[in-house]
Amino acid sequence: QVQLCESGGGLVQPGGPLRLSCAASGRTFSSYVMGWFRQSPGNEREFVAAIIRSGDSTYYANSVKGRFTISRDNAKSTVYLQMNSLKPEDTAVYYCESHSGRGTSVVLKTEYDYWGQGTQVTVSS
Repeated sequence: QVQLCESGGGLVQPGGPLRLSCAASGRTFSSYVMGWFRQSPGNEREFVAAIIRSGDSTYYANSVKGRFTISRDNAKSTVYLQMNSLKPEDTAVYYCESHSGRGTSVVLKTEYDYWGQGTQVTVSS
């Protein structure tokens, strides 16, 4: 059984940084694309960022490009999301997700088959 455990969320002031971590277990971490999604009240879960198996390529939603950085440490089975210049509209529950490996899209949430319990990020003064 795949388990994903996010940590690092919290309350941060606008313009501040926050780093999320996600520890994975249950299958070969380095064999799967990993992604971060987020969901705010009343909205659909949306794509934030993804990173391929080797870590050499990354993908970002336009709303976070230039502010967020996704990375992974395959030796530690962990994926990270460094968030800088946070805005109130970044407030959401952030989920770490593991791609199923069956499709070719990294931005569609339906292509991911495991996710964690989520971690709350609140950007407010």
